Amino acid sequence: MKFLLDTHICIWFLQSPENLSPLVRQELANPENELWISPISTWEALMLQRKGRIRLRPDFVAWLRQASPGMRQAALTHEIAIASEQLVLHGDPADRFIAATAQVLDLTLVTADLRLLGLGTIRTMGNR
Repeated sequence: MKFLLDTHICIWFLQSPENLSPLVRQELANPENELWISPISTWEALMLQRKGRIRLRPDFVAWLRQASPGMRQAALTHEIAIASEQLVLHGDPADRFIAATAQVLDLTLVTADLRLLGLGTIRTMGNR
């Protein structure tokens, strides 16, 4: 399967995997699955850290620069930007771009955000 990690899932995967459910941990560890991250998640994580809402490990940026083995970077395209505006979703721009990325690239969005689970045309896997 091809999984797009929501921002918090990416952070938990990298620095506190105990926050991931057993199923999500198993799927993310499976080498047959593709793991994707949006540059919007990088922006969101760094912004949340700057605001003091989260604390990233010092090696977070280094890890992103080296593109952890098995992690793919989802390009931010015009098609994704257009799709983000067509989604019936709350106003958080990061969530809109991440959901649109999953939709356009046909990825399964891994999230614990109840507002993103069950969006209809977007496949999701809940961290429960």
